[in-house]
Amino acid sequence: RIQQGFNPENWKPFKSVGTGVREIRISEDKGIFRVMYVARFSDAVYVLHAFQKKTRKTTKKDIDIAKARYAEVVRAQLGRK
Repeated sequence: RIQQGFNPENWKPFKSVGTGVREIRISEDKGIFRVMYVARFSDAVYVLHAFQKKTRKTTKKDIDIAKARYAEVVRAQLGRK
């Protein structure tokens, strides 16, 4: 769905990680899960981080992981030009 340019069903922007980053929110019997991704680049959807959410607020550790991976994607994209 995302690769075809459509939005996932339950998402929100996560601008503090980087431009174009979105968070998919998944709730199931076994818990609440999050997937942070960026689809800003035309060649792929980059999954930055996926985790089970155990607190009300997304932890700094999870945000830092996503930020570091976002920076790697940006560097890789700039290297292609």
